[in-house]
Amino acid sequence: MTDTDEAPGWDAIDLALNAWYEGITPHHVGYQPPAAFSANLQGCSAYPAADHWHYVTYGLSELYHPGPNDDPEWSGWGFELTFRPARRPDEVQAPGWPFGVLNQLAKHVNTNKVLLEPGHRIDLGQPITGHPHVPDAPATGLTVFALTVDPQLGTIDTPHGKVVLLQAVGVTAQEKAVMLESSTAAVLEELAARNPLLITDPARAS
Repeated sequence: MTDTDEAPGWDAIDLALNAWYEGITPHHVGYQPPAAFSANLQGCSAYPAADHWHYVTYGLSELYHPGPNDDPEWSGWGFELTFRPARRPDEVQAPGWPFGVLNQLAKHVNTNKVLLEPGHRIDLGQPITGHPHVPDAPATGLTVFALTVDPQLGTIDTPHGKVVLLQAVGVTAQEKAVMLESSTAAVLEELAARNPLLITDPARAS
């Protein structure tokens, strides 16, 4: 996005984040080829929180100008993705692997036209971090993403319609099995009792 672009959808996401991170400049990346010519995201930002990084995507909702046939109630796919990996006390630079992971999830949505919703699960069958194929990705036993509404950002209104900030939470294959017997929400509620923001710590199941 350049200074001359009008992106009211982007601005609405930034406004929601500003309520939590006022005065903080996030680490932002863009993707090549850009979203207009690929299934990639337009971009992704990572904000430093006390004990984790808060990643937020741009591009699954309509950032610029909706088309004449777009649903006015929902912007684009109706959601953006968030992710909260744990942050070491000495970590001053947002790790790179979540940027890649979130873009892969977005490409899955855009390529296969998959509408993600709270309660859905994405079983990668391998470490969610991309280890060992991604250079800075830590080893982990977390192999599944469970989706829920971001506990801070929730659902926002934009000039193009509503956008759910949908948080990806890393869980184990065993936790997925329990979800199948009960529900995704029930297991995440149990995890949230001791981890309210549902921070994903790869070391939890390394």
